[in-house]
Amino acid sequence: MLRKTSLGNVLLVVGGILTIVGFIAYFQENATLNLAGFFYGIPVLLGGLALRAAELEPTQYSHETTPEVLTLREQQATPTQNQVRSDVTRYRYGQEAHLDEVLERLGLAPTDEERPVLAAVREESIDGAYALVLEFDSPFIGLSKWLEKQTKIETFFGPNIRAEMTAPQENKVDLALIAVATPEPAEVVS
Repeated sequence: MLRKTSLGNVLLVVGGILTIVGFIAYFQENATLNLAGFFYGIPVLLGGLALRAAELEPTQYSHETTPEVLTLREQQATPTQNQVRSDVTRYRYGQEAHLDEVLERLGLAPTDEERPVLAAVREESIDGAYALVLEFDSPFIGLSKWLEKQTKIETFFGPNIRAEMTAPQENKVDLALIAVATPEPAEVVS
């Protein structure tokens, strides 16, 4: 619930209410309430405005996650998949785009203007394995460049991750981060 709530909006509402209370108290000559309203209301209001200016909205799901896929997530999802899903589906502050630093490290964002933009996410089952699919708008970086970086992507998001890239439409790239089952260690018989 809190991940889907904009902290900037909360501070704007609280700061606005306190500031209005301060103005009303000023005109009613209530000095104590006036000072509290101004001294707390205006800074909170300004803080809310600052957060709204630096706010990056959560990425939306393109498809609703089915109960079967939720069960797969609970059983197979890697900590990295859970962290990526959590990070991109909540409000972020002070970032230009979701996964901007990741794309830069992977060599998929030569400039800010050419950086692919995360448009949506979805969760699905691919060959019986849990997959987190990141849907990018990628007009400047083609699928061939993404495919060149496959090993680097798997290493970055790994261990136990296999990456598959597809281009469902022109200027779109879907990056599927697929959980790979780890083999059970063999029992040592003495």
